[in-house]
Amino acid sequence: MPTRSLNTSSALGGRGRGRDREQSLLSPSEYDADALSIRSDQDTDSDDDERQMRARNSRELRAHDRLVLMEEEELDHLVTETRKMKERERRGSGLPLPLPNPLNLFSRGLSDASRSRSASPSIHSGESTHDAVAEKRSKRRTRRKAKRDRLLADAQHGEDGQLMYEMEEGGMKDGSDTGDSSDRDDSDEVDRKTLLHMADIKAKRRRVCCRWALLYALVSVGFAILVLVAWKLSLDRRNVRHSQKLVSNGTAMFAPTTVIISLDGFRADFLNRGLTPRLNAFIKEGVSPLYMLPSFPSVTFPNHYTLATGLYPEAHGIVGNTFWDPALQEDFYYTDPARSLDPKWWKGEPFWVTAQRQGLRTAIHMWPGSEAHILNTNPTYVDKYNGNEKLPKKVDRILEFLDMPDAERPQVIAAYVPNVDAVGHTFGPNSTEIRGAISKADEMLDGIFKGLEERHLTNIVNVIVVSDHGMATTDVSRLVQLEDLVDVTKLEHTDGWPLVGLRPKNPDDLESIHREVVEKTKDNPNLEVYLRDVDMPERYHFSKNDRIAPLWIVPKAGWALVKMEEMNLKEAQAKGTVYRPRGLHGYDHEHPLMRAIFVARGPAFPHQPNSEVDVFQNINVYNMLCDSVGIMPAPNNGTLRLPLKPIGLHSGNHLETPADPAVHTLASSSAASSTKSLTPTKPIMVNPVTTTATSATPTVTVTKTVEKTVGADKPTPQPTEKPSDEDNNVGDSVKNFWEWFTGKVSNWWDKVTSTSGESKSDDPPSEGDDFSD
Repeated sequence: MPTRSLNTSSALGGRGRGRDREQSLLSPSEYDADALSIRSDQDTDSDDDERQMRARNSRELRAHDRLVLMEEEELDHLVTETRKMKERERRGSGLPLPLPNPLNLFSRGLSDASRSRSASPSIHSGESTHDAVAEKRSKRRTRRKAKRDRLLADAQHGEDGQLMYEMEEGGMKDGSDTGDSSDRDDSDEVDRKTLLHMADIKAKRRRVCCRWALLYALVSVGFAILVLVAWKLSLDRRNVRHSQKLVSNGTAMFAPTTVIISLDGFRADFLNRGLTPRLNAFIKEGVSPLYMLPSFPSVTFPNHYTLATGLYPEAHGIVGNTFWDPALQEDFYYTDPARSLDPKWWKGEPFWVTAQRQGLRTAIHMWPGSEAHILNTNPTYVDKYNGNEKLPKKVDRILEFLDMPDAERPQVIAAYVPNVDAVGHTFGPNSTEIRGAISKADEMLDGIFKGLEERHLTNIVNVIVVSDHGMATTDVSRLVQLEDLVDVTKLEHTDGWPLVGLRPKNPDDLESIHREVVEKTKDNPNLEVYLRDVDMPERYHFSKNDRIAPLWIVPKAGWALVKMEEMNLKEAQAKGTVYRPRGLHGYDHEHPLMRAIFVARGPAFPHQPNSEVDVFQNINVYNMLCDSVGIMPAPNNGTLRLPLKPIGLHSGNHLETPADPAVHTLASSSAASSTKSLTPTKPIMVNPVTTTATSATPTVTVTKTVEKTVGADKPTPQPTEKPSDEDNNVGDSVKNFWEWFTGKVSNWWDKVTSTSGESKSDDPPSEGDDFSD
């Protein structure tokens, strides 16, 4: 398209015309009235001119607007200066003229100075003003023309030319289309930089906003995930009973439920005495090993807490019925509730805490440790220990828990029965009284099983029957005076019973005390001496806890250590005093006399009736109990999980009955006063069905002089006459007959006088009796 020259001499319009310009700003034929002033004198309002104006692009229009604005500003400035000059002239010649810039005085030419001096003041003022205005106008015109030419040269292409340029370059810019103006690469630099700067600021703001929005979104998502996980875990634990399969007994819906009953002191071979028809039938209905091993030491509190936690005593911290804690600087004593029920003693997680934390309700009837508020958690229902409670009341209590409404009924029910243990301590494991206690315990279990049958729960509720340890007969001849083995003045504490842990007052004396004890027990094979951190048998799992004394004297089954404050052994042996308790435990947990029982039946034990499994230790009971009700056990030492793997069926032969420890004969012989005579013997194992004697692993019987039994360094007078074997046999026969006769009379009298039908021999000693465990 040909470029038309524009006339730069057109007059500029005033403010009135400016308003007309604003009103016709968008008119294609009258874009701006001032625009006509830059057109050539030869231009006309022909059709070509109209098309030429319509063809001008936005670049040309912006350039024209800038020119008009610049001219108006210069004109306003010139008018303002002229008015000021005329105002000064009207004030008269008496007013001083504006002082010129001192710097300009030196730059004026000599001709100007001469002309200024020769001319009169009035004429010089008028002429100089006229010349200055004309000169400024000329300069302005020149500058405007140069700037206008430059701007018009930059805007030589019209809108069609811009469109053609974009197409020739290979494509149109975004947003460019026919009839619309588009930005070009040669647009005004200032506008381009301003737009780029604003775009960059906006981009930065968007990036910052996006960054913070992303951060807040991530935090919100993470928090939501944590809340969701916590809610899910809480829901899983609190509503675990609703996720378990419910079974109806015809009147109510039952979630998995387990009843565990502990018969304290019930030795495994007690099942052979023909006194337990219910328990023997239970074995034929369920699954069981020949026996279960307790944990060392084989005493009540450590083993009941092992049953409850699946941890060895060294792990859960109840290392004995009595012990000293060097960190707490306190004694634990099991018959003192003020001390023993403090939760600081009890480590690990018992099954009632595990169940409560996972949403199950529990009912614990007198189980050791259940009242201690362990891990700030209590059972839903807990019965305080009462050693005098009758067995029928225990039956009623267990069935009462099962009769509760579904919203209140516990899924884990545990009951502790101390009667067999208490009678065994008082009268011994082979006494007439223990037979009555065994029968009463079996009758109690029969009442529970009949209650389950009446409620149609035989195949719905799991039942586990366990014991914590066995029992061995004691005798005054199998006692050793502690003061004869160690200087007790060097000891700060003695722990445990019948085994004894020694704590020296001065730890540096430990080595010398150990040598002394080893030297004084080397002739007695019925006493073992161990240093906790040196040679304690690994199978005991009895070394990794500071509550375990550093030095231990462990007697063989049936032996015990006594302090002088408890018994003067020399006098007792000389008088033939009967040592009480008549039964003891706490010995090597693998000894046959310490064996316990485990029998289970129910839907969690889907085994063939009368199934036999391998012998296992009681650390595994906790896992089985948790699995039976569908809860996750806490970390523990057990390895067995349900279902068990039977090795076959129980045969018709019962577990052989181990013999009691042999009576240690106190004999005198000048020739053998410092030697020991080892007489190998074989304990007699009696089968209650055939009453045929069978042999077992050989043991030894020690025959020693009175001097060595009491103390080798303090000889005592020798007996004048050695009792004959015949005399001993006669005396033992008379003694056994008398115990049998008095037991029969006592049982007959109790049946006549007792309204509850229970023998007095079933009543355990009170909580304060030291020999109850």
